[in-house]
Amino acid sequence: MALTKQDVAGIADYARIALTPEELDEMTTYMNNAVDLVEPIREYDLEGVEPTFHPIGDLSNVMGEDVVDDSERHLPIDVALSNAGASRDRYFRVPSILGTDEGDR
Repeated sequence: MALTKQDVAGIADYARIALTPEELDEMTTYMNNAVDLVEPIREYDLEGVEPTFHPIGDLSNVMGEDVVDDSERHLPIDVALSNAGASRDRYFRVPSILGTDEGDR
């Protein structure tokens, strides 16, 4: 099933992307080519196959524990903080990305 210009215009509007008429023509062709590339997947017999949201399935935590190994070479805190724009105690201070915290001035 091919995407129409109206389909692509709707997708662009939803994504808040402004397209000129020429760009709409180009994007319609591009998206239909992309859909054609995945069309062979529809030929597979997927009866009884559960949908997957992650290629590794139920794998949950792949992070290792944070363990300080004093046998390895590490940078002393005072050296690490020596070129920091701002620091407090033993931590780097960086601008907040979630808003300002009035109590942290």
